[in-house]
Amino acid sequence: MPDAQRLRKLFEYVASRMHLKLEVVITDGRQPIGQGIGPTLEARDVIRVLENDPRAPQDLRHKSLYLAGRMIEFDPDVRGGDGYAIARDILESGRALQRMHAIIEAQGAKSFKHDDFMLGKLSHEVVAERDGMVVGIDNLQIAKIARLAGAPKVPNAGVDVMHKLGDRVQRGDTLYTIYAEFPSDLLFAMQQCEKTSGYTIGDETEIPHSYLEF
Repeated sequence: MPDAQRLRKLFEYVASRMHLKLEVVITDGRQPIGQGIGPTLEARDVIRVLENDPRAPQDLRHKSLYLAGRMIEFDPDVRGGDGYAIARDILESGRALQRMHAIIEAQGAKSFKHDDFMLGKLSHEVVAERDGMVVGIDNLQIAKIARLAGAPKVPNAGVDVMHKLGDRVQRGDTLYTIYAEFPSDLLFAMQQCEKTSGYTIGDETEIPHSYLEF
């Protein structure tokens, strides 16, 4: 938290010198937000949120609503604390999805279809090596594995996360799936996984404390 506060003050200082209105929000960085890491996987997560799909990652939905709500409250006519409810109504009514379609079409592209989210034809599942609870996820390691698999240059490559902090797993359960388009990319990613999966399995008491503003 002290590091986050120092970074907040630095951003606020730069913004003030540039005469910009800025609000810094400190959020949970202990694990990836959403399930997908890689262009196609991340787009899939976003569209599921916009479509109010039951499969939508709830952490991504909540964080998006929270940040949108804070921006809505920049309007002096919006009472503090009401922004989240306004953002949620925009999402749940389908207006956010309609706006996304309009933005895509205005840029000259066709609106997406579910068939557009085709993942890499090669895949590899990384499994839990023991029973227990997910108590740690190394974001940098997971991101590195996704890059080695080809993301973001190869749009349909990346990592699809199946378990988050606090989830109970049994030995052999899939922690995440790596998707790649080329055999060499998949091999590089698998070799990186052999060093460490990026997941720590332990007991509930080992889960790191979360510093949150929401």
